[in-house]
Amino acid sequence: MITAELTGGVALAAIKDLSESGAHLVRHDDFSALTGVRPADWARFAENWEVLQRDPYMADGGTYRYRRYGQFELDMETGDLTQLPHGPYRQEADVNKLHGGVDRVYEPLTEAFVTDPVLRNVLVRSAEIFTGVDGTKKWNIKVTPVRTTTTKDQVGEPTPEGRHRDGVTFITSLMIDRNNVTGGESSVHAEDGELLVTTTLREPGDILLGDDRRTFHGVTAVRPKDDGKPGHRDVLIMAFTWL
Repeated sequence: MITAELTGGVALAAIKDLSESGAHLVRHDDFSALTGVRPADWARFAENWEVLQRDPYMADGGTYRYRRYGQFELDMETGDLTQLPHGPYRQEADVNKLHGGVDRVYEPLTEAFVTDPVLRNVLVRSAEIFTGVDGTKKWNIKVTPVRTTTTKDQVGEPTPEGRHRDGVTFITSLMIDRNNVTGGESSVHAEDGELLVTTTLREPGDILLGDDRRTFHGVTAVRPKDDGKPGHRDVLIMAFTWL
């Protein structure tokens, strides 16, 4: 059975905020301690973002987003994390007004990504927090590594659909790498529009957690800090849905 490691009260604080407001930010030092991931581990894991494939479904015509996609099932009672057969990614139009209502077929996660111990540690520790909120014992987890690129000629939009929900139970955005970019401010809002959290994820391990049933989230555009070079923002999006 998986049980939460309440390292330094990090998980307890996250459970409390998610239960009350629906949003919580964990900074990289605390999340790294919670997951047991060292700087060298984050750097190794980040190499997987170099083999993402361009997203061909951008309704705004943008060529700035790269991604892969996969699904897992996590049993909190047994600790079994099972990769599910590859299939299309789909959100309905009432959830994603820009890209919804279409089966989007992305390249699968690579073996190097799936077998890296960082992935299991991050998925399990995040799930422990969410189980602490609502007691769920089995999770479906949609995993999407995303790179948003930018150049002097093209702004990168991490959330081109604007402030939105994903139609899941809990949603996370985990910073992997920022290189030569400005912008990319993340925010989480309550249903009535109240701002709950605003932050710029900067360091590997910074993670923003949200109850997708009660909140909306978005990220501002990214632009190159130095116009003479391209920039990118790499994150891991993990969407948890109770089973």
